[in-house]
Amino acid sequence: MVAAGEQALHVEGDLTVARDLFAKAYGLAEQAADAELMATAAIGLGGLWVHEHRTAADAASVEAQQRSALARLDPASSLALRLRARLAAEADYRAVRSDTVLPIVEEARRAGDPRALAEALSVAHHCLLGPRDADLRLLLAEELLRAGSRTGRPSDVVMGLLWRTVDLFLLGDPHAERSLAELSGSEAAERNGAVSFARVGMQVMLHIRGGRLDEAEALAHECAARGRTTGDADYLGWYGAQLVAVRWYQGRVGELVGVLADIVNSPMLSANDEAFVAGLAVASATAGDTRMARGALARLRGPGLDRLTRSSTWLCAMNGAAEAACLLGDTDTAAQVYALVLPYARLPVMASLAAACFGSAQHTLGVASLALGEVDRAVVHFRTAVEHNNALGHWPAAAVSRHRLAQAHGLRGETWAATSERAAATREAAALGMVLPETERRALVCTKTGRQWMVELGGRSVVVDDSVGMRYLATLVANQGTEIAAIDLTEGGVAEERSAQPVLDEEALQQYRQRLRDLREEIEDAEAAHQEVRAAQLRADAEWLADEVRAATGLGGRTRRFADNPERARIAVGKAIRRAVDRIGAADAVLGEHLRGSVQTGMRCSYRG
Repeated sequence: MVAAGEQALHVEGDLTVARDLFAKAYGLAEQAADAELMATAAIGLGGLWVHEHRTAADAASVEAQQRSALARLDPASSLALRLRARLAAEADYRAVRSDTVLPIVEEARRAGDPRALAEALSVAHHCLLGPRDADLRLLLAEELLRAGSRTGRPSDVVMGLLWRTVDLFLLGDPHAERSLAELSGSEAAERNGAVSFARVGMQVMLHIRGGRLDEAEALAHECAARGRTTGDADYLGWYGAQLVAVRWYQGRVGELVGVLADIVNSPMLSANDEAFVAGLAVASATAGDTRMARGALARLRGPGLDRLTRSSTWLCAMNGAAEAACLLGDTDTAAQVYALVLPYARLPVMASLAAACFGSAQHTLGVASLALGEVDRAVVHFRTAVEHNNALGHWPAAAVSRHRLAQAHGLRGETWAATSERAAATREAAALGMVLPETERRALVCTKTGRQWMVELGGRSVVVDDSVGMRYLATLVANQGTEIAAIDLTEGGVAEERSAQPVLDEEALQQYRQRLRDLREEIEDAEAAHQEVRAAQLRADAEWLADEVRAATGLGGRTRRFADNPERARIAVGKAIRRAVDRIGAADAVLGEHLRGSVQTGMRCSYRG
C-alpha cells in the first residue's frame, strides 16, 4: 500500500490517489503498531506541496496523524527528521514565515540523507514564495536539483526544475522561459500530473503576456481541469487569477463581480490569499458598485495593509488595492500601497507559482501615485513600467502602462506627450484585440428630459420619473464631493434668498391640488374602461404631483417654509432623496447600491461617488 502511494505521489503526481492510499496504509500500520510504516504513510499524506489539505478539519486530522507517528519514532532517525520538516513547513506556511523550517533544512544538510534533504528543501521553498525571499528561494531550488539527483525518486529532480522555473519567472529573469522549456521537455515532469498542472499554468501566463487572450482563456480551462483531476486544491485559485488577468486586459473585469464574490469565501482558497478580495474591489468599482468596492477594500485593509501576510499573491493584492483606490479616490489606501510596494519595484506582479502576471510592480507604484496626485512621480513609474513590461514580453501590460503614462502627461499639462503616448497605446491595444481599462473614475450623470430623469453610471442606465428627491439628488451629483446644507437644497441652493419664501406659492399649490383631483377622476375612468396603460401613466403623473405637494406643504396642508426650521428641511430632504434612490434601486440594483453607499443626508448632504 505504501509502495503504491509512493508511485502515485512521486511518479504519477496523482495527489488524490496518493492521499487515499497513504490514508489506508496509515490505518493498517497503526493497527499493526508499525511505527516506521506509520511515519512513511504520514509523510506521504502531506503530499508534494505544503498546505494541500485546505479545510480546517482535514488539515487538523493529517497533522494529528503526523504528530502521532513522530511520537513513536527515534528522534534521531531520518523518518523523524522528515516528519519534523513537514510539520515545521506547514506551521511556517500558515504563519507566512520560514524561521522554523530553515533550521531543519540545515539539520538535514548535516544528516547526509539525500531524501530528507530534498523534502526539507522543497517544503521550505514553499514557505518562501513572498517577494522578500525572491533570491533565497532560487538558491534552495538549485540545491534541490543537486540533492534530487541522489534520491532515486523522479519527483525530486522534477520539483527542483519546477521551483527553479517558478523562481526565475517571479524574479522577472530573462532566462525563465528557457527553464520552462527544460521542464516541459522532461519525460518525468510530463508524467507527473501535479507538476504538469503547474507547467500548464505558466503557459497560460505566457499566453496572457503575449496578448493571446482568447487562447489563454481556453488553456486556463484545460489547466483547471488538470488540477481538478490530479487533486490540486489550487486549481480554483489559479483559474480565478488567470480569468481576472484575461478580463482585465479585455476591459471586462466588471463582469467578474459575482464570480469573485464566491471565490473570496471559498474554503478551498489558500488561507494566505487576499488577492481575490482586492480583485473584487476592482471589479465592483469598475462595474459601478461603489458600495461593494469600498467594502472589499475595507476588508482587505483591515487594521492596515502592512499587516497583510507577504504570501505568493501579496503583490497581486497590492496591485488590485492600488487600482481600486485610484477608482474610488481612496488616498489613504494608495499611500499605504506605495510605501509597501516600493522595495519590490524591480519585480513583476505574479500570482502564486507564476500562474498569472499583471506586469511590472512599477505600474502599481504609478497607479498609487496618480491616486495621491503625485503626477511627476507617476510619469517616472509608468515610463519605467513600459520598459519593464516590454522586457517581460508582456504586451498587454505595456500597452496599459503606456495608456496610464499618457494620462499622467495630460495631468501635467504636457499635451503633445499625452497625445503621442495615448496614440501609441491605442495602436498597441488594437493590434492585440484588447480594450484599455478606464483611467478615470466613472462619473454618475443625471439628465432631465421632460418629466423624467436618466441616471447613468458607466454602462448602466435607468429612467425614473421626476420628483423633488430626484432633483435634490441631481444637485448633489452635479456638485460631487461638496457638502450642501439640506435647507439650501430645498431652495435651489440659493442661501441668500432664504427669507421665509414658500417652496411653492399658494396659487401654484391650488393648481397642483386641483390637478391631483382631476387626475384621480381620470384614473377611475381609465380603470373602468380597462385602459391599463393610460391608467398607469396617469398614476405616475399623480404620484409626481403628490410628491411636489408633500414637499411644499407642512402639517394641515399649510405652505412649508424652511428658513426658520432647518430640522424640518433635514427630514424632508432625507426622505425625498431616499425615495428617489429606492426608485432607482428598483430599476437597477447596482445603481441603487452605489447611491446608498455614496449619498450622505442630514443637515448637510453630499454625493461622494
